[in-house]
Amino acid sequence: MQLLVSHVFAGSVRPMPDDGRPTGIFKEPVAGPVEIGPEGLRIDAQADRRVHGGPEKAVHHFPLENHRRLAAQFPEQAAGFVAGGLGENLSTEGADEAGVCIGDVFTFGSVRLQLSQPRSPCWKIDARHGLEGIAIWIAQQGIAGWYYRVLQPGHAQAGDSLQLLQRNADAISLREFWATQAEHRPAPEALLRLAATPGLNPNWVARLQRRAEYLRTL
Repeated sequence: MQLLVSHVFAGSVRPMPDDGRPTGIFKEPVAGPVEIGPEGLRIDAQADRRVHGGPEKAVHHFPLENHRRLAAQFPEQAAGFVAGGLGENLSTEGADEAGVCIGDVFTFGSVRLQLSQPRSPCWKIDARHGLEGIAIWIAQQGIAGWYYRVLQPGHAQAGDSLQLLQRNADAISLREFWATQAEHRPAPEALLRLAATPGLNPNWVARLQRRAEYLRTL
C-alpha cells in the first residue's frame, strides 16, 4: 500500500469560538519538511493531552474519503469537511478504516510510523462545525481516523508517500476493530483477540481485557 500525503497540518492551542475553551483542532497546512518526533510534529500542539497527543497518539491521520461521507451526511456543514477539517495532521486519499490495520508500520519521508489505535471523536468536532451530533455519527460509523506512534523520528512533508512496510499476520482492520467493540455484547474471545493485536495502544489493551472479563461474569 502506498498513500500520497496531500497535506500535512499543524497548529497551536487557541480558544474555541463561542465558548472560549482551549482547543488544538484548528490546524494549518505546513509547507516544506517538518520534524516528527516521539510526541508528533514538532510545531504542533494539543489542548487536552489526556485524549490527544503523547507517544501513543503522536500523529493523527484522517482520510479524504471520510470527509466526503461527512459532507454528504451534513450538507449544511459540507464546506468545512475538507482536508484539515477534523484537526488531523495527515490527509490522504486511497484508504479508509477498511484498508488499514492495527499495528501497520509505514514509512513517511525518513519517519517510521505505527498505527496504534483509532481516534475517539469528541465534542470539539461539533463545536468547530457548529452542529451537535456530528461526533456521535462519526463514532457510530467508525470513521474518526486513526493515530500513529513514532517508531523512528525524522522529517517528512506534504507530497511524500506513506508506504506500508509491515502488517501483522492476523491483521485486524480498523473497521473490524470498531465493529467488534461496538457490539452490545461481543464475545469475550473476540475482544481478547483485539487486545492481543501487536501494536495496539496499551490503554486500549487494558480496556478490552476488562470488558472481556466483565462479559464472562454475565
